[in-house]
Amino acid sequence: MELIRISNIVKTYQLGAGGLQVLKGVSLSIQPGEMVALMGASGSGKTTLMNILGCLDRPTSGRYFLDGEEISRMSVNQRALVRNEKIGFVFQNFNLLARTTALENVLLPTAYSDAPVSGKTHRQRAADLLKQVGLAERMDHEPSQLSGGQQQRVAIARSLVNNPKLLLADEPTGNLDSRTSEEVLEMFQELNRTKGITILLVTHDANVAAHAQRTIHIRDGLIDGQPPAAEAPPSAVTTTG
Repeated sequence: MELIRISNIVKTYQLGAGGLQVLKGVSLSIQPGEMVALMGASGSGKTTLMNILGCLDRPTSGRYFLDGEEISRMSVNQRALVRNEKIGFVFQNFNLLARTTALENVLLPTAYSDAPVSGKTHRQRAADLLKQVGLAERMDHEPSQLSGGQQQRVAIARSLVNNPKLLLADEPTGNLDSRTSEEVLEMFQELNRTKGITILLVTHDANVAAHAQRTIHIRDGLIDGQPPAAEAPPSAVTTTG
């Protein structure tokens, strides 16, 4: 069974009396344990698609299944639960809390976890993850005391603390130099190879995409080679939530 399956996803944003259709009928599937690049230029729709896949938004129409569960018609709160349980995020700007140690940053997602795990166990897992990403000696350092590459390593550890099935990395090397970028991408490959984590790299950079097992190209709201969807009738359009 696919980990991700989306069918005919349309996303339209209302602008005054009209609408802007950003996704125009996207269909794709990703198997468990794959490392896939979603590649497209600015304005192609890749960020909108990532937000839907990451349960941060939902489509205007179409269907999205994650790990066999339909996500597309869930409420905001239902999506938040799925997101915290099954998805880890790595962002271009790291999104670490200032004046908060690396260890405490990694622990942040556990505050929203429903898993019956003690705080001590969470703390030990966070420490183990920081060791795995090479930051055993930096656990008590705040972001301002870390290099860009070290901050991204903290972000990667944070994305893994709740044992997600899917890791979404949005332009993860955008603020890194070429050598550090290569180190971070090799880390993703190692996590995919040894831990079996499904990874989706969202990028405009062909060099980043080359580290994935396959690349899905998106252009003007469509996956390359897919025809646009017919405009959904009002009865097929989901409500905002």
